[in-house]
Amino acid sequence: MTHPNYVPLIEITRGSIVESIHFGAIAVSDNTGNLLATCGDPYTVTYLRSSAKPFQALPMVEAGGDTAYDLSPSELALICASHSGTDEQVEKVRSIQKKVGVTESDLLCGVHEPYDEETARALRARGEAPSPNRHNCSGKHTGMLAFARLGGWPVKNYVELQHPVQQAILMTFAEMAGLPPEQVVVGVDGCSAPNFAVPLANAARAYANVIDPRNLSAKRAAACQRITRAMTRHPEMVAGPGRFDTRLMEATGGRILCKSGAEGYLGMALEPEALGPRTPAVGIAIKIADGDLTGRALRCVALEVLQQLGAITPQELEDLVDFCNQPLYNQRRILVGQVQPHFELTKDERYFGA
Repeated sequence: MTHPNYVPLIEITRGSIVESIHFGAIAVSDNTGNLLATCGDPYTVTYLRSSAKPFQALPMVEAGGDTAYDLSPSELALICASHSGTDEQVEKVRSIQKKVGVTESDLLCGVHEPYDEETARALRARGEAPSPNRHNCSGKHTGMLAFARLGGWPVKNYVELQHPVQQAILMTFAEMAGLPPEQVVVGVDGCSAPNFAVPLANAARAYANVIDPRNLSAKRAAACQRITRAMTRHPEMVAGPGRFDTRLMEATGGRILCKSGAEGYLGMALEPEALGPRTPAVGIAIKIADGDLTGRALRCVALEVLQQLGAITPQELEDLVDFCNQPLYNQRRILVGQVQPHFELTKDERYFGA
């Protein structure tokens, strides 16, 4: 049974027929909430998961935490990251913790194997168990601890919704999304921190605000700019080797801000005039209905959205071809099918013409 909010976005063919379909929804918005393009229901309410991380870092940066702790741009990027747990990334986490005056034992994110397979193999070979600093959210959690220390609040239980850190994050995100806080649905993320569910249209608006904060207060606008610069100039910290967010921001020279989340969610942002003269900044929110555990649908949808918006060049697409229009091979490397997009955005003619 299909959900009425979602429409087919990706087809997986085998031979001459469609074998599987990924459904989802897409919203493209400016920073005032005008919907510029959609597919499926743009008001579908769903959790941002790790796509919320730039907003979870924002109140700490707005309060001057990055300056107070002398955080480098790459360290700030890691606070907004779902990192791969590489040695380089973990050293960045430790550096932030040392500056802030907290330790790995203060983290409440839990433990999992590093996403980077080479790093995971090296740990296994050494007989070394993964630690909280290897968790993809350790940068985010260290940023939350930094905010707690900055505010003079307790560092224990910093993930509880009523903690001042989480209340400030909730208020800030709601304002960025153009919603009253009580309309933000709050759940618990995989890393135990609160996470937010809002309509895709509002999440897209929040992303547009990050990259074009001209309508925000001077302090918040400056914080948004520092976060955007950090993430787009240090994409190797935002995800990791070979991963989509890193590859996309590298391939486009940091022109596109990108942050993926679990369960088939992705947020992107494009600067003003990225879609042509006098066009506004754009935020994009994408949700794959089935959670897309392999990632094969989400990345392909993201590139197709950018292509349909005219926001990515043919050469950039060629550099990222392994993420879309993927041939499907069997165990003997015989070509048996294809993973390909199958949707068309409904665009506002005021911005894109007839």
